[in-house]
Amino acid sequence: MAKVSIIIPTYNVEMYLVECMDSVVRQTLHDIEIICINDGSTDSSLEILKSYAEKDDRIIIVDKENGGYGKAMNIGLDKATGEYIGIVEPDDFVPINMYEDLYNVAKEHNLDFVKADFYRFKRDDETGDMDLAYNHLSTEAGDYNKVFNPSMNPKAVYYIMNTWSGIYRREFLDQNDIRHNETPGASFQDNGFFFQTFAFAKRAMILDKPYYMNRRDNPNSSVHSRDKVYCVNVEYDYIREILTQHPDTWERFKYVYWRKKYSNYVFTMNRIGNEYKKEYVEQISKEFKRAEQLGELDQSAFPVTQWSGVQFLMKDPEGYYRLAIAPGGAAAAAEIQKIKNSNSYKLGFALTSIPRKIKKKLKALKRKLKK
Repeated sequence: MAKVSIIIPTYNVEMYLVECMDSVVRQTLHDIEIICINDGSTDSSLEILKSYAEKDDRIIIVDKENGGYGKAMNIGLDKATGEYIGIVEPDDFVPINMYEDLYNVAKEHNLDFVKADFYRFKRDDETGDMDLAYNHLSTEAGDYNKVFNPSMNPKAVYYIMNTWSGIYRREFLDQNDIRHNETPGASFQDNGFFFQTFAFAKRAMILDKPYYMNRRDNPNSSVHSRDKVYCVNVEYDYIREILTQHPDTWERFKYVYWRKKYSNYVFTMNRIGNEYKKEYVEQISKEFKRAEQLGELDQSAFPVTQWSGVQFLMKDPEGYYRLAIAPGGAAAAAEIQKIKNSNSYKLGFALTSIPRKIKKKLKALKRKLKK
């Protein structure tokens, strides 16, 4: 049995895959298995994976038709035999000591999972220079480097959401049937996995040392998708379905669930195309009204500004859209242009521009006199 099984779900990432694979096969922890799930790639990703497998017998390749991130990850989880499991996205990479360090901490403290801070990065296409941004999982220094019980500490889900900056004890995942949502064509299916690990783990730790390198310059990443409108909504329905099967767990996590949900919905509103935003605001307003009726919202779970946003969203979705969302959209641009074409705007601009022109001429005259 390997100490760590590393799962790499792969789909059309030929530009970045070599850097990713190099970082994994060179780990100082040699006792690993590397499970690469080729999810129907149409570029050279599969050929790249095969070239590495020919030279390293720790690499296992599963070649399958495209079925989405969740299904690919679940295949990897089912095939894994390692004591712990790590995840590497194929457009990211990791420092060579990451898994040895994390495994040693996990074993020393008998952890269900351990996660660490990480970097987000972009590369300049011309120079190759890397722009790094350090990301702290928690804003509180006191949260780090100590064992805690996530299942009894719901606010831990406020940590930055990711599934790849740590490792998870495989027995813990299997005992709690923790897997990914497999909705075809969906994205953001790591959210459900993240929530489950925090809801059911008894022993965990976060480390104040950055390891994982998370790319932010891949134009094909889901975070740039403008047409996957309701993927996050579907994912949070999936999370709710799982948590409500455990009444005590749901009772502890329901308030933080809605806060995390709101944050992800705001992210979605900024990501999707302008043509979808008004409809999206109306839909999520209904969701939060329903949550309020069920007693699932608690002001204390939200920062003040977020709670104000939630109240505004529920009471006046039209106003919320117009003031919070529309200013960056096509509708607002059209409205602005309509205003600019009006006689009152033209008259007002003319009146206010006269003093500016006079001031400009006076300044020019002063400069001329000085000379």
